[in-house]
Amino acid sequence: MHIVKSVGVMSVAKIMGLMYGCLALVFVPFFLILGLVGAFAGQEHNPFAGLFGVFCAIFAPILYAVLGFIAGAIGALLYNLFAKLLGGFELELDVRPAIPVAPYPIIPPVTPGI
Repeated sequence: MHIVKSVGVMSVAKIMGLMYGCLALVFVPFFLILGLVGAFAGQEHNPFAGLFGVFCAIFAPILYAVLGFIAGAIGALLYNLFAKLLGGFELELDVRPAIPVAPYPIIPPVTPGI
């Protein structure tokens, strides 16, 4: 059994920020569709009718990435604190010996007369 006693706060924060930023990219098409619907919703006198969806499509990934970075940093700090008090995650690792693999197929030598 291996125990994770602490994690790097900045490494967790960077990964979480990137993951949340990428997750927000999933919502970008929906924001653009909603902005398009808002533009055609019958507000001919308002030239900025559909810009809310465009602004959301641009700023949502940035906002999600920043909030993911902050949440990742806070989560890593809390994990380190709780791991000192209660112990860390217990992991069971299976370490198998590496089996060497030839870069080309091994062909047995041909013996004459057989």
